[in-house]
Amino acid sequence: MNALAAGNYLVEVVYEGAFSGSNTSTNYTLTLTADAAGDSYATARNIGILNGTRNFSDFVGTTDDIDYYRFYVSDNSDVRIDLTGLSADADLYLMRDRNGNGRFDESDVLDSSDLSGTNSDSIQLNNLAAGTYFVRVEQWTGNTNYNLSLSSTAVNGFQRLQGTLGADTFRVNLGTGRTIISGNGNVDFGTGSRDLLDLSNVLSTSAILNRAGLTGGGVAYDTGNGARMFDAITLSNGNQILFEGIEEIRFSDRTIALAIMPNDPLFNQQTSLHMMGVQTAWEFTTGSNNVLVGIQDSGGAVNQLGFIHNDLRSQNTYRSTSPNNYSDDFSDSSYSYGTAIQGIIAAASNNGQGISGINWNSPIQTIDVAGNDFGDLSLVDATREMINSANNAGQRLVINLSLNVVGSSVSAQLEELVAQNQANVLFVIAAGDTNSSQLSTLASLAQRYSNVVAVGAVWDRQDEDGIARIPGTRISYSSTDGSNYGTGLTLMAPGEVVTTQATQANNGTVNFSYDTSFEITEAAAPNVAGVASLVWSANSSLTATQLKQVLAETAYDLSVPGYDRTTGSGLVNADAAIRRAIVLSMPSAQTLAWQQAIPVV
Repeated sequence: MNALAAGNYLVEVVYEGAFSGSNTSTNYTLTLTADAAGDSYATARNIGILNGTRNFSDFVGTTDDIDYYRFYVSDNSDVRIDLTGLSADADLYLMRDRNGNGRFDESDVLDSSDLSGTNSDSIQLNNLAAGTYFVRVEQWTGNTNYNLSLSSTAVNGFQRLQGTLGADTFRVNLGTGRTIISGNGNVDFGTGSRDLLDLSNVLSTSAILNRAGLTGGGVAYDTGNGARMFDAITLSNGNQILFEGIEEIRFSDRTIALAIMPNDPLFNQQTSLHMMGVQTAWEFTTGSNNVLVGIQDSGGAVNQLGFIHNDLRSQNTYRSTSPNNYSDDFSDSSYSYGTAIQGIIAAASNNGQGISGINWNSPIQTIDVAGNDFGDLSLVDATREMINSANNAGQRLVINLSLNVVGSSVSAQLEELVAQNQANVLFVIAAGDTNSSQLSTLASLAQRYSNVVAVGAVWDRQDEDGIARIPGTRISYSSTDGSNYGTGLTLMAPGEVVTTQATQANNGTVNFSYDTSFEITEAAAPNVAGVASLVWSANSSLTATQLKQVLAETAYDLSVPGYDRTTGSGLVNADAAIRRAIVLSMPSAQTLAWQQAIPVV
């Protein structure tokens, strides 16, 4: 029995012969074990906040070979764990659920001790980041009772500052040895408010600024969910400030802007980009030819003169080799969903008109898979064609699927393509817009494949009706109109966006304009696809599986700490994800000491 309440219990062994009239008898062995520590993350013994020293005693052996403990440190801390009192061989592990999947993976292990025989095991880690951790005691041979001691001591001379999804001002205690700051996106960027590092009592000439870049600079630091490349300031007293997602530094003698400001007139209204930190991510990359972005939807609208929307990048928007499967036929709707999705991902940017796309440079391939019109491709054929295009050009491939496919299951052929391309193709799929606790048919692939991302949608400061909302709240208009959630949900992204619009009039004329409220998960998915294409542009050596993990472990948590079925791993964070990808591109990335700051020359 699981989760049995504390108390006294009786076990009754009943001889069945007494009821059948049999005169036979039997010997028996009765084994009773009470396991306070479960054998999984979900059933781990919850220690809560670890302050000082906590001691526990339990057993591992043939009937119970693994025990898990869960603890939380609220500040950066030195942590020591001792496993003693052994009469057989058992091993000790310290772990963190890095990808938020709720189960043990080899990559979760931070440190271990596996001395042979009855030797005691111990783990000592200094400056462990604030967060939730797991201890695993595992039988190696035999049966043994054990004593487990965990102790935590907060680190002096350290400060960790984390921003909200709005504009935040960060003020630093200049006497602190090291300060770590995360800006975390800024939904208020378009109003002129900034994520600001206020050093107004410091002369810029007395500090050394070390900016991170794709090819050098910055300081690699692990906040507990994988090392990222931080910008760094060293003060005249030798103390250090590491920061990410900061849009402006204010010194006493000057102000330094750290965000990219394209000249597109509607950019200030694109709160979706601002909330994901795209404006600071562009400091690293605006996209590259190493990545192809595929869009499978209604196709892109083409007007009577054969032109696509004038705020889309016609020069590297590729059409399929098959006839008529780029153009939106408008057979299902007078609104071109494919045009809206392409605008979010890859509108022409910094061109003095309209909006900014997330990715300014990577090529786009749009295929019409909706409506069953002449020339349209099936999902299988479109996916196969996109994979071939990317492979022929030596590119990584991000495929955006915002459409709602009717049916109870995914075709075996499509699932086979997903399974066969877990290294080089990332599928980004809308979770669904029915406010259901179950993901859409296509999005459910995220439950089974490490290269599939299921995306839910959140509000910014107000919804399409002008009602005030809390940024990062899951979109829910009614019982049947909102962002789906459930097992397999990976990430959240803004779900009400400004994008390119194409509509068809009754006389067949196609008109181009802008939509100020393209909404819910069909809008959220291309936000994630665009960010994913930037991250892959920063480090194309990542596999699709690694890319998904980077996006998940750098997301801004929106609910309970860690992964949950309502908001997944949190809101996608473009700036933090690229900084993580940069560290993973370093030859020494696998040997980074836990919580060790490493200057990059």
